[in-house]
Amino acid sequence: MFFRFCLCFMIFENFVHFFFFITETLQGELIYDLGLESYLQEKLTLSTVLEITSETVNDKLVQSVKSLPWYFLRKLMMVNVTARSGMCTSNEDTELQSLDSFLEDLGDLQGHSNRLNPLDVITALFLCSDGFLQQEMTLKMSMCQYAVPLLLPNSDGHQCMLMLWAMRDIVKKFRPHSLKDPKGFIEDSIVLSKLPMVSFVRLGSSSLRKSHILNQVLSNPQQYHDTFVHDNMACGDTKRRISNGLVEISWYLPCGNENIDIFPEPVAVSNLRGDISSFYTEFFFLCQTSAAVFVFCDDFNHGCEMLHEQHIRSQLFLVSNSQASSFNVANFKAQISKLQLQPKNILMKRPGMNDAEFVNKLRMTVSKLLKENPLKMNIVDMSATAHELGIPVDEDCTQCQNGKKMAEMMTSGITDIPDFKEKQLPLQGEIWKELTKLEKEQCRLTKQQVALDMSAAMSHFIYAISNSREDRPYFLKWMRINLDTISRTNLSHLREKYKEKCLNSPEDKELIAKLDRQISSSSLGVEHFLREMGQLYESASSLPENDLARQQMEKLPRLCAELLLDGFPLELVDGDASNIPLRWVSAVMNNLNHLTGSKSKIRVVTVLGVQSTGKSTLLNTMFGVQFAVSSGRCTRGAFMLLIRVKEDFRKKLGCDYVMIIDTEGLKSPELAQLAESYEHDNELATLVVGLSDITVINIAMENSTEMKDILQIVVHAFLRMKEVGKKPCCQFVHQNVADVSAHDKNIRDRKLLLEQLNEMTQTAAKMEKRGSNKTFTDIMKYNPEKNNWYIPGLWHGNPPMAPVNAGYSESVIFGLLNYGRFLKNLSSMLQPLHELLKWQVLQAGGQPGISLQHRLSNFLLMCCSSLRHRSHSS
Repeated sequence: MFFRFCLCFMIFENFVHFFFFITETLQGELIYDLGLESYLQEKLTLSTVLEITSETVNDKLVQSVKSLPWYFLRKLMMVNVTARSGMCTSNEDTELQSLDSFLEDLGDLQGHSNRLNPLDVITALFLCSDGFLQQEMTLKMSMCQYAVPLLLPNSDGHQCMLMLWAMRDIVKKFRPHSLKDPKGFIEDSIVLSKLPMVSFVRLGSSSLRKSHILNQVLSNPQQYHDTFVHDNMACGDTKRRISNGLVEISWYLPCGNENIDIFPEPVAVSNLRGDISSFYTEFFFLCQTSAAVFVFCDDFNHGCEMLHEQHIRSQLFLVSNSQASSFNVANFKAQISKLQLQPKNILMKRPGMNDAEFVNKLRMTVSKLLKENPLKMNIVDMSATAHELGIPVDEDCTQCQNGKKMAEMMTSGITDIPDFKEKQLPLQGEIWKELTKLEKEQCRLTKQQVALDMSAAMSHFIYAISNSREDRPYFLKWMRINLDTISRTNLSHLREKYKEKCLNSPEDKELIAKLDRQISSSSLGVEHFLREMGQLYESASSLPENDLARQQMEKLPRLCAELLLDGFPLELVDGDASNIPLRWVSAVMNNLNHLTGSKSKIRVVTVLGVQSTGKSTLLNTMFGVQFAVSSGRCTRGAFMLLIRVKEDFRKKLGCDYVMIIDTEGLKSPELAQLAESYEHDNELATLVVGLSDITVINIAMENSTEMKDILQIVVHAFLRMKEVGKKPCCQFVHQNVADVSAHDKNIRDRKLLLEQLNEMTQTAAKMEKRGSNKTFTDIMKYNPEKNNWYIPGLWHGNPPMAPVNAGYSESVIFGLLNYGRFLKNLSSMLQPLHELLKWQVLQAGGQPGISLQHRLSNFLLMCCSSLRHRSHSS
């Protein structure tokens, strides 16, 4: 039987080579039409996509075929669920069209030449993107509840490729009904989750719309969503040119509510595009990895031989429409007899059965399948099957494997995170925290730091990021993936113990407090290693200049500056010790200034607000970035990330880079118990406001009771900026406001807000002995009508199956357009020249801007010394 399979496989291989020759031509033509031909060799990168261009701040509709991929990427990076909907470029203007031209178009069977199927555009983009952009696209598509590529066709001369690396970033939370704790949940990387997979394929012709039916199966009546592209979507009926052979995958994840959940347990759903008779390898892969394969077919006269193979591991189901013109009862019966299928494995749409009844029947079949202990396999395990079939895996590249080996060598021995941090990252521990609080003992404590040798983990880490610039991003991503997995496992275990002790032994307060401290310290990320690098540099700075240990550390700031230029976030404020390593940050900025040519100008956008109000999500959606925060908790401290402005747009925007600063939430419950929590919030707000051109004050409506405290902190920060010659722009973002009339209805609220701000300004001015400031607008550029912005909630429906709310993305895009206009006009907001000299302002071509080096290093020094003086005097 195996030899029979091999013979069959060889015949199909010969066909595949011919098929690939044709497909390669089509692929080249389409990629040329899309204007992506230059990215076939030099792949499109994430940093290129995130560049701020004129299109970023104008949000134009699709004008041509060549603008299609950029439109889709721009929308996708902002997690806009309408990204696929605007990919039609049919510019029909019948008012300007002659009758002859109109009638000629009616006879065009192919439709307009500038219409492309969304799947073709998505496939072309994946083929032209590097691994990190593929990861970001896959993650954002998953957030929009789009199906993502599992097998990508025609990649690098192969028939298809398994997209394992591309899915590594997807982490899902769900609550299966089989979970013992009804309030518990499972959180895991989707590629590591062992789930049953149900695959849907087509053999020959089928009158049933497979993808549309799948969408109905996965959607409840109150929350329909187009997970898979189908022919009733915009341009979905356009003939596919290069995406046949694409296997997409999506997941149904229950929320634990029996009245809402369609399936009680999680299940993966895959969908093969095209006829399986042309894609035998893909079909065989699905047969080996799926719990069940549903074959849609009406014509059983040809091509059914491939269904008779004995090596098919999964259950086989036939799905047919008895009303189809190509359906023949005799042929159907003959094939059923050969396949020896049971009635339960046949789904027939009979006369009188509508779509809703048929979809319900299909759901019931899948539900019964899930109860039968079906085959479960994670995507990592699927890679072994792929290799057996000659299907390459995207993780096979040398750089990815090198990065993986180095990351696993560092993370494989981590079991106890607090113990690992204490032994391997000692410089950021108690010594650093004590150093922060007790500056008078700085010399003694610095000597203790210097006495500590570099740990083995840090030696490996620095070697890995110094060794190869090509391997570096893979190493850092593997580190993040591995550390997040370890943190999730540890935190899950500790939370269970904490919950158990709180319920069963509430009197054991000492143990509960110990578990609480363990939870706080059991988060480990790449930022901890970068922080340790900073502490190594800080401690070495106290050594003589000719000391070998100091000279070895001199290369670290340049490494970190390179990471910042590559799009990695840098920790500006240590969130655990609430301190800024001034020498380290200044050295990184000096190197960054050198790497960018010493004349680069920067604009800074910062967000402030209460904890867990979606500040990071707002920035990630607005700029398409992902701030690196530790698994299992909110942002701590402050992180800065650099986005390059495209060269032809720099003059208009007045800068070369936009820096985004993400901050920890003010009024944190974790810090509220500490006596100095208010001072901590005050200092953090003063720092980031001082660095900013635009400060976004994020206010969630459900946290409005804490808004007054936040505003007091912000007012004090803005008041101090007036002292040093800065008058930044302030924007208020009101989250979770979906009403279309919100702006008009809240006129009174905005007036009341301004009155409160004026009162706080007067009070703060008296406290700061600055009595001349009477109103908020004296210290801040603020217009109640233009500087208030209302956005709806993030999710459309109930997670985990809820996609991102399109209204949220659109509102954020509107905010970005406003910020673009603010940044363009920022030259009119800058202070007079004699004031600007304090801030090291550079004048270039009439466009003032602030140097990367001076904006940060000099201001940090001045601002922090001011805060220290203020705290000592109080």
